[in-house]
Amino acid sequence: MTGVMAARAIASGTISFGLVSIPVKLYTAASSEQARFNLLHKKCGGRMKQQYFCPTDQEVVERDDIVKGYEYARNQFVQVTEDELKQLEAARTGSLDIVEFVPLASVDFVEVEKSYYLGPDKGGDKAYQLLGEAMRRRGVVAVGRYAARGKEQLVLVRPYTAGDPPRHGLVLHQLYYANELRAFADVETGASFQFSQIEQDLADRLIDQLSVPRFEAGKYSDSYDARVHELIDKKVAGQEISIAPEQPRAQIIDLFEALKLSLSRAAAGAGANDATAAPAAPGAAPAPEPRPADPALDEEAPVTPKPVKKATARKAAKAPKAETG
Repeated sequence: MTGVMAARAIASGTISFGLVSIPVKLYTAASSEQARFNLLHKKCGGRMKQQYFCPTDQEVVERDDIVKGYEYARNQFVQVTEDELKQLEAARTGSLDIVEFVPLASVDFVEVEKSYYLGPDKGGDKAYQLLGEAMRRRGVVAVGRYAARGKEQLVLVRPYTAGDPPRHGLVLHQLYYANELRAFADVETGASFQFSQIEQDLADRLIDQLSVPRFEAGKYSDSYDARVHELIDKKVAGQEISIAPEQPRAQIIDLFEALKLSLSRAAAGAGANDATAAPAAPGAAPAPEPRPADPALDEEAPVTPKPVKKATARKAAKAPKAETG
């Protein structure tokens, strides 16, 4: 989704690999647009001011009297000054050194922390496009180190295509280091199951009904943020706000029943959109609820034909014979 503000470079530097140096500019790719609130005094509506309080000396401490401390043992701290930390910072050269090229499929998106657009700086257009075209052709991305803000960042440079007509360029992903990631092995994923063919077919059908050719972010918006701004506008206009009670949500525990219900609702919705039949005559019995023609559904709940009653045959056998003579 394209923003209304023109892109403005936030930094400049060079991409270096081998004997090649490409001057580039760094642009913010995305930023949060959610409503931001200030803390106010409920009594007078004044904006609150944050203060730091020392419970040991029972006094408010000014910012100039605050130092950083690292807790190396429980309730035991070592103090570190700003000057000591500055000496440890990496040189802010703005150089992005490519270390290796790896297949895009080998990168885990969990590792991505932030994303930035990369554009060529003066004199770097040809080399910029050549690097992007080569990575697209080979199906690889570049892993590099970027010295910025005093810290050496682990980054990924990826060929990027967007727009209509499409424009080709590069995007930079700032990555987490391995020791910053949490192990997925520590996550409880529940028990293992062997799913029946019917369950697999139902799941596949539901996915097929909701599948589209490509992801388009422009189709989606933050509905909560829109409701927040609507609430704010009403309050600014002095309108009275009424809060509706929260409606309980029905819960379906059985996965198989949930899949069938999802398919039935999707089919019923499609049928309602295409309905052109005339209304039923007064007094006529309501039409049965349409049921999707799904072999899986029929297989799960087969309809057994009722046995033919033999009462008629027995009655015929007992009927009196016609009198003769």
